[in-house]
Amino acid sequence: MSRHSRGAALVVALLMLMVILMLGIAASQSALQGLKTTRNDGDRQVALQAAEAALRDAEMDIEQSPDAGKSRSSIFSRRSSLGFPAHGETGCNGGAANIYLGLCRQAGMNALPVWQTVEFGEDAATVQTVAFGTFTGQSLQVGKGALPSRLPRYIIELFSYKRPGESADKVSYFYRITAVGFGARESTQVALQSFYRKEDE
Repeated sequence: MSRHSRGAALVVALLMLMVILMLGIAASQSALQGLKTTRNDGDRQVALQAAEAALRDAEMDIEQSPDAGKSRSSIFSRRSSLGFPAHGETGCNGGAANIYLGLCRQAGMNALPVWQTVEFGEDAATVQTVAFGTFTGQSLQVGKGALPSRLPRYIIELFSYKRPGESADKVSYFYRITAVGFGARESTQVALQSFYRKEDE
């Protein structure tokens, strides 16, 4: 074999090695991207389940809390707005020790909805949202492995309505619950809403 042929064979071999190397790099990047996507989807599922748990906890808070010592279920009534900000006021009641914590009056027609303006943080000085289990005594594990990074939180907004044919002075109320759940990473958040009406006995 001539020296020229050996040189050409070496160049071809090097080119083949470079192509194989580039294919290997592309395959590893694709695998890493797939792993990242799977991890993000899993984290979002954790946050979604936490938000669903907070919705159920809020409904229990309204309807009938199993923990009589912490319960505030008696303040909710479809005929009463007790505990909610006064008519004409917007926003939510704050204060970690406030029995009316997280009770909100809906925003005006041209304003952002309350659930978009309230901070779902945990700062005790400015907190306006209710942590899971605060008024029901329920517990939820958080902070390790594939568990939520912290407890989900919720607010309850008051809405009024009248059934067709009812007199103007006979107002009934229902509630919009907004819950936010957190994934294993606190930056992963899912918000869910439901409407709830309590039937008075």
